[in-house]
Amino acid sequence: MMALPPFLAHLEKNDPAFAEAIEKVFSSSMAPGALDNKTKLLIALALDAAHGSVPGVSSVAGQLRAIGAKDEEIAEALRIAYFAFGNSILGVSAAAFPGKSSLSEN
Repeated sequence: MMALPPFLAHLEKNDPAFAEAIEKVFSSSMAPGALDNKTKLLIALALDAAHGSVPGVSSVAGQLRAIGAKDEEIAEALRIAYFAFGNSILGVSAAAFPGKSSLSEN
């Protein structure tokens, strides 16, 4: 089983049973599978960015660089995160203009 990420390591001392359950989920998510390690880390990076986790983004970006990912790959994943999460704000903002957007027709 994979070790917990550093920000979850406190669980091993404070709640060992829960830590073991989280380790299983972490291992099944990040272990080799259909997606290669770099792809999994790029997804994790985008999700950490979308959730505003500065330590997560920093940690995952470091892991990506350690396996040879280029800054361009990291930047592209972050652009996708912005596109996916930023566009939802633009779409919902149309509700501020009733009768002037396709949202009001639904």
